[in-house]
This record gives sequence, structure tokens and C-alpha cells, in this order.
Amino acid sequence: MSHFSTVRTELRDREALVQALTDLGHPPLEGSHEVRGYRGQTVLADLAVREAQGADIGFRWNGASGSYELVTDLELWKQPVPVERFLANLHQRYALRTILAASAAEGFQVSEQTNALDGSIELVVTRWDG
Repeated sequence: MSHFSTVRTELRDREALVQALTDLGHPPLEGSHEVRGYRGQTVLADLAVREAQGADIGFRWNGASGSYELVTDLELWKQPVPVERFLANLHQRYALRTILAASAAEGFQVSEQTNALDGSIELVVTRWDG
């Protein structure tokens, strides 16, 4: 019996996802990799984060929804925060990375970034038109 759980997300941009995971201290292996779970069971994922303890964390592209889904063995989850909090933090970093990329593509530069005590992030971007 498989212990793997799949959690749907709205994460669509691979590069932003890789950067967000890296920001959170979980640099992923890219390409098709096995994600390990209970009693050596594995499942394939497009991005894999190897964990020394507990289950690996994987992200697999779901073409039907056009987004990545988290795949892991939740019974072996050993992160310092629950999976819901992990995903909330990941979505925040993903949004930041997406905004930074879109801003740069439009010619904006970050002039100020403030991380508030409540966990929110404030950005000030500027662009010089000539």
C-alpha cells in the first residue's frame, strides 16, 4: 500500500518554483528523480528534494491542471513546520520570485525590500525612463 500523498498547488513556473525552494533551504534536483517514502517505496517527480530524515519532497508536473503538485509521504513528514505552513511559505517565496522576474522583464529594479515581523514582504521597484 502506497503512503504517498499528492497535494495540488497553483505553482506553474518551474524556475520560480526552483528559486523558491532554494530560498527556503531546499535546493531541488531537477529532472526525473525518485522521491523516497515509506519502506523504500518511490514515486517519480520532476523536482526532488532529498531529505536525510523522513520522506523526500517532490514536485510533479500535472499537465491536466497546468501546475506542479507536491508529492511526498506525509506520514514521514519531518520538516520543522507542518506541510500546510511549508506550502504557505513556499507560495510566498514563489510569488516574490514571480514578481521579481516580471518586474525585471519590464525594466524595473528593486530599490527596497523589507521583511516585516508579520512575515509579509514589501517591495519598492523603480524604472528610469529615458
